Amino acid sequence: MEEFCFEITEELEDERVDKCLAYLMDTLSRSYIQKMVKEGQVTVNGRPVRGSFRLKADDRVVFSLPAAQEPDILPENIPLDILYEDSDVIVVNKPKGMVVHPAAGHYSGTLVNALLYHCGGELSGINGVLRPGIVHRIDRDTTGSVIACKNDRAHRIIAQQLKEHSVTRRYQAICCGALKEDEGVVDRPIGRHPADRKKMAVNERNGKRAVTHYQVLERFDKYTFLECRLETGRTHQIRVHLASLGHPLLGDEVYGNGKCPFRLQGQTLHARTLGFIHPSTGEYVEVDAPLPAYFLELLRKMRTNCVV
Repeated sequence: MEEFCFEITEELEDERVDKCLAYLMDTLSRSYIQKMVKEGQVTVNGRPVRGSFRLKADDRVVFSLPAAQEPDILPENIPLDILYEDSDVIVVNKPKGMVVHPAAGHYSGTLVNALLYHCGGELSGINGVLRPGIVHRIDRDTTGSVIACKNDRAHRIIAQQLKEHSVTRRYQAICCGALKEDEGVVDRPIGRHPADRKKMAVNERNGKRAVTHYQVLERFDKYTFLECRLETGRTHQIRVHLASLGHPLLGDEVYGNGKCPFRLQGQTLHARTLGFIHPSTGEYVEVDAPLPAYFLELLRKMRTNCVV
């Protein structure tokens, strides 16, 4: 049993306790939290409450979470496109459609399954059996560079660089419409969507600061090819920020605003460049993942048929 304690701030005052916990514990569904409330696993100021209980500022909420039964994650002989590898880290070019780490409904075919086979027992254990070696992730339908760590020391050092936003992360993307400026910065906080917990959104009230720098690489009739540099690394950051500008990524089924005219599998987003300070040598290492074939074909069609 693991306990989570929260002191309620004025911003969360008068919220239902089940809704508040769904926001604070954003990896858990509201229905699961409501089940835990009914089973007496949630207390406010030391007393069990109903899900409809309204919170006040300075209330102390304790949520007792039963220990999860984690499934066995097996190594799988899945080919990897390795961009860089040594005894501390491995950087791979993740293909479209591959989930980074196992989760409900995806316990095989993930990058972790492939890394377990390729690296054997040489993966950091800080994130547990479901995410060995994983210090960051990219979405299932986003392609490109992902770094994994082979030992706990390397993991801690790379994780700290990510926390300090010192890792170079440049993405290439195709968005819908014509961006007004050739370059710019989106500095808008991102948090859970207030009405749809499966989505993220620009959330001025409860979001965390998110900064995306963008530069136009090429303009087409109805689309823009651009590079985005992450200053922060929030969930779905580029997808949410561009959608907030009115220019969602081409093929984005979650944040897009219409039917895609091309046959695509999700958003056109590629983690092109990844740079970090090596955990052992202290030298800067930068790797570049070439654009996938589908992306290059899209650019070819746009250059042929609809260049401005």
